[in-house]
Amino acid sequence: MVVRHTFTVRAVCPGPVGNVRCVPSAPPPPTAPPPATVARDRRADLLVTLAAVALALWVTSGMWRDPNTRTITVNSSDQALFEWLLAFGGHALSHGENPLFTHLINVPDGVNLAVNTSITAYAAVFAPLTYLIGPPATFLVILTLNLAATAVAWYWLLSRHLVGSRLAAGVGALFIAFCPAMVSHANAHLNWTAGWLVPLLIWGVFRLRRPGRAVTGGIVLGLLVAVAFSIAAEGLFFTALALAAFLLVRTLHPARRAELRAVLPRVLAGLGVTALVAGVLLAYPLWLHFAGPQRFHGTGFDPLIHSEDIAAYGSYPRRSLAGWAGFGTSLAPNPTEENSFFGAPLLLLAVACFALLWRRADRAFRATLLALGVTAVVFAVLSWGPTARWNGRRTDQLLPFGVLDNLPVINAALPSRLALVVAPVIGLLLAYAIDALRARPPRRRAVGAAWLVGFAAALLPLLPTPLLTSVREPIPAFITGGAWKRYVPPDGVLTPLPLTVDVYPDGQRWQAYALAHRQGEFRIPAGFFLGPGGPDGRGRIGPVPRTFDTLMDQAGSTGLVPIVTEGSIQESRADLRYWGVRVVVLADRVHGAKYDVDEEALRRTATALLGPPERVEDVWLWRVPAT
Repeated sequence: MVVRHTFTVRAVCPGPVGNVRCVPSAPPPPTAPPPATVARDRRADLLVTLAAVALALWVTSGMWRDPNTRTITVNSSDQALFEWLLAFGGHALSHGENPLFTHLINVPDGVNLAVNTSITAYAAVFAPLTYLIGPPATFLVILTLNLAATAVAWYWLLSRHLVGSRLAAGVGALFIAFCPAMVSHANAHLNWTAGWLVPLLIWGVFRLRRPGRAVTGGIVLGLLVAVAFSIAAEGLFFTALALAAFLLVRTLHPARRAELRAVLPRVLAGLGVTALVAGVLLAYPLWLHFAGPQRFHGTGFDPLIHSEDIAAYGSYPRRSLAGWAGFGTSLAPNPTEENSFFGAPLLLLAVACFALLWRRADRAFRATLLALGVTAVVFAVLSWGPTARWNGRRTDQLLPFGVLDNLPVINAALPSRLALVVAPVIGLLLAYAIDALRARPPRRRAVGAAWLVGFAAALLPLLPTPLLTSVREPIPAFITGGAWKRYVPPDGVLTPLPLTVDVYPDGQRWQAYALAHRQGEFRIPAGFFLGPGGPDGRGRIGPVPRTFDTLMDQAGSTGLVPIVTEGSIQESRADLRYWGVRVVVLADRVHGAKYDVDEEALRRTATALLGPPERVEDVWLWRVPAT
């Protein structure tokens, strides 16, 4: 096994794997590997990259048939939101508008996108593609690239800095990138599937340990932090917590204290530069996040619901080979949050890998193993939420997250997502174990065969299956043809029926189309976003309901026309004046993200409140007087 980088030995040397040993002094200059080894390594790099791309295309294959008409079945609302963010971000960039605050939705109050998942970096970088092929297709391109890039980034970190075996690096990287949690979040989450940021951040932190890297390393890490914040702020927070826990345990170990004293000044200086660079770049977003208009504390989601079931760790996810065979479970709050679901065989394999490595490790590498183990256990326990739940049954046992939930920033995190930290730890253990077994194979063939069977039994059931997709309702010709501009003045307000919220995403889809196709701007009331208005000053999903949108929601969701009184008519018209709505629009087919929508009940309810509609193109339209 050839060590090519001093970073490997001096910073994160994996310990006594094969002929590699951690040494306190600088290693001798690396020798050039033979051409045959270089060619073999390049073939391995290419194979892993091709495997990553193939798996990413396989997972997202259901949408590639027609990105503009197909949607992710279990999370079409989030997909519509990210499509809107891509269109709005490109529009804000090309029109010189604020990309972190908008009045295009939730009029008249607007939305603070800094406290939402604004993916501003993606919106800016992919703006030309969004204008060229549209938000839905751009969304699919980014989602697919996220999955493939996550595997490639982890493979790079493992193969160049942590292990000597390309096979070990490939298995570890592909597991991390396509583990149950990542496949689950591939159900429309462009932020959480950007897992390629994590190995780059880890590399940036450990790079600070090298002499002479305080300034350049700090600048690079500061830029990475700023990019990560603009794509996945919650993921950046989790990565920082996990690194802090890992480094605390590792550096305080007696075998690492001398190393700590040697590198601590360099690391602190580098982190100071990082804080300065990231602070300058993120000064306005952070101010907007914590002190800007439409801010809130906490989150709009219940931590009791969005916490991991303890039994989920030994269960199988639905979008996997085991799930396809009927072994999947529904212990997650929804199919997008299967954040653990490793299956019992993989948990047993991870313990066996830990034991193998511990037995072969010297004291220095045992510090690394201990830090990995403690980090995994801590984040697994935190992911269980405020109180314990086993196999769907909630107990009254208070857990650590229940104590921490009142702390700022932490109270904005969903506890179940803390389990996302566990998957990379397992991936690292798998990679280290394969590297050790290849460097020093078991003496008995039976033992080697047992390890091979163990890896197959643990990993094969977790092979991902494609995301579920379906055809969603098309955007009306009234929007795509630009007819709306005859009825809505520039910067005027239009609302679809029902009003746009998470379960009715059409309004933001229409608006995204208009922005990406340079038709101009129309604003909408409500929208799918996180904003103030929840209990005890916490956040909520969408705006606080008013009379008009409540009546429309009742009609659309139940198929029953609510009782309309003179009072409800006056209140509804007052709501429309408050929002400044000029036209109310009902499409022939309304997309419901969670259930079918009754368009006839909506039309009858709107007619009772606003009078008879006009038929324009393929929509029903009600004009609202300006006063």
